[in-house]
Amino acid sequence: MTLIFIVIGCLLGLLVGFLLPTIPYSASTYLAIAIIAALDSVFGGFASYVKKNFDMKVFVSGFFVNAILAMLLTYLGEKLNVDIYLAAIIVFVGRMFNNLGIIRRYFLYKLDEKSQAKKSSKIKDSTTENK
Repeated sequence: MTLIFIVIGCLLGLLVGFLLPTIPYSASTYLAIAIIAALDSVFGGFASYVKKNFDMKVFVSGFFVNAILAMLLTYLGEKLNVDIYLAAIIVFVGRMFNNLGIIRRYFLYKLDEKSQAKKSSKIKDSTTENK
């Protein structure tokens, strides 16, 4: 079911990307920080799915709240003439790398588990052939 939502979201993103005009330069910072915040939520959701504690409410609320907070920080920094959005970028990218590490270790563990199962089945087959 989750895979269906991911595919639908990707298709909608492609469709909107082709239909919308070019983003003006004044809004590009807001869009960039919103995309980074959204990607952080996606990586966090996938990492929690891997750890078997995924909650759709937490994911959806985090997705929108992170993006809105990041855009508000960008707006505040723009009004104060300070690049506050850089702090949000550092935090979100750091969290993305942390979540990517969790995902990477999960797949490495699964790959190692699969190779161990193959080795044990080959050993079992060879011992039964020798009898």
